[in-house]
Amino acid sequence: MNSAALSAQEVPRAVLVGVDVGRNANFDATLDELALLAQSAGDQPVARLIAKRQAPDPALFVGLGKADEIKALVEEHQAHCVIFDQAIGPAQQRNLERHLGVEVLDRTMLILEIFGERARSHEGKLQVELARLQYLSTRLVRRWTHLERQRGGVGLRGGPGETQIELDRRMIATRIKAVKERLGRVKRQRGTQRRSRERQGVFKVSLVGYTNAGKSTLFNALVKGDAYVADQLFATLDTTTRRLYLEQSQIGVSVSDTVGFIRDLPHTLVEAFQATLQEAADADLLLHVVDAGSPVWEEQLHEVERVLHEIGAADVPQVLVFNKLDRIPPEQRPRVLGDRFEVEPGRSVQRLFVSAVAGEGLPELRDTIAAAAAAHAKNDDLVGDSSTLTLLNSELAVPLEPGAESAAGVEPDSLLDDTAATSTGTSDASGTAAPPSRPPAYLR
Repeated sequence: MNSAALSAQEVPRAVLVGVDVGRNANFDATLDELALLAQSAGDQPVARLIAKRQAPDPALFVGLGKADEIKALVEEHQAHCVIFDQAIGPAQQRNLERHLGVEVLDRTMLILEIFGERARSHEGKLQVELARLQYLSTRLVRRWTHLERQRGGVGLRGGPGETQIELDRRMIATRIKAVKERLGRVKRQRGTQRRSRERQGVFKVSLVGYTNAGKSTLFNALVKGDAYVADQLFATLDTTTRRLYLEQSQIGVSVSDTVGFIRDLPHTLVEAFQATLQEAADADLLLHVVDAGSPVWEEQLHEVERVLHEIGAADVPQVLVFNKLDRIPPEQRPRVLGDRFEVEPGRSVQRLFVSAVAGEGLPELRDTIAAAAAAHAKNDDLVGDSSTLTLLNSELAVPLEPGAESAAGVEPDSLLDDTAATSTGTSDASGTAAPPSRPPAYLR
C-alpha cells in the first residue's frame, strides 16, 4: 500500500473484511489466509469483520451499514487501509475509499503487490507487470476533476479531443502489447531449452503445490540447493531448475521448483505466468507437495488440482508428497511412509509422507523418482496419457515396510493408524470408506 503518510518505522495497519455471499463454498470465515497475505505484503492486521449478503451491494459492496462499521474500526485502530478477501469492482472500490477515507484493496490487488515485491528475475518482473497492467486496465475510473475533456483539432475552433481515461487506456494497451511481445521471446527461449533437454533425454520433475507447503525447502533437500526459503506466502516466484543425480539408478533428472498456488488465484496471474506454469505442464512427473500439518490441507490439495487442470497439467503423472511430517503429533502419524490416495473419483496416485527439514522419507522419495524415470524410459508412450495414468502410477509404488501390513491389521490401501482413519477422500481396498472418527489435524 501507499505508505507516504507513515513514519519510517511504522507498519501499515489493515482492517480485514470478508463477505460471504452464499455462493462460495471455500469462504474462509476466519480470514487467516488473508491475514497471512497481508503480513506477507508488510501490513499488520488489526481487526477483522465478516459480512453476509445475498448479493454484493452495487455501490459499496457491503452496504451502507457494514461500511459504517468498517469506518468505525478504521478510526478505532487508526488503520491505513482496508483489505477485502473478495474481488471488488472499480466503482465499489472508489466509493469505499471515499466513504472510509483510506486505501481499499481486494484480494487480487494484494496478491499482485506481493508478487511485485518478490519477483527477482527478468521474466518474473515481466509476468508481474503484465498481470498488474491487465488488472488496472479493467479498473480505470474517474478520480480527477481536471483534464475532464481535452481540445483537439487545428485552428481557432478545435473539436473535442480524447478524455483522460481514454489516454490512460491507450497507454496501458500499448504497454501490455510491448510486455506480451517480450514475454513471447522469453517463452520461445524456454521452449528451446525444453527441447534441448528432451533431445538429451532428461527426465523432468516439477514441484507444485499450495503456497507455503514447503516446496522450496524440499527442493533444497533433494538437490542440495540454496533456493530462498521463508515461512511466508509466495516466498519465491521464479522457477529454479537443478540437476539431481540418483545414485541408485545411475541417472540424472532435472528438478524444477515452481510458483505456489493459492485459493482464488487471480486469472490474470495464471495467464501472465503461463510461461512459468508451462514447466509443470511439460514435466514428466509432478511432485504435488501438501502441507500435512495444515488443518485445511484437503481444500488446498483440491485447489492445486483445479489449477493443474486449468494449465493443462492434469494428465501429467504425479506423486503426492505430504511434507512437514515433523509437525504431526506422534500419536497421529501414519504407520508407514507410503500409500495411495484418491485425488478425484476413479483416480488414485502414490502418496509419500516426508519431512524436508528432518530428512525423514526423502530416501523413499528419491526411490520413487528413480522408479518413475525407469517407468518413463520403458513406457515413453504412456506419459501424459490419462487412460494409462493409473498403470504408470502403479509402477511408482514404494514397497511397504516388512510386517507393516500385519502390524496395521488392514489392507495395503489403508495404511494410517486407526485413530487417523477418516472418510475424507480415502478408502480401503474394497472401496468402502473408513468409519468416521475425529480426524487428526492433518486429516481435518
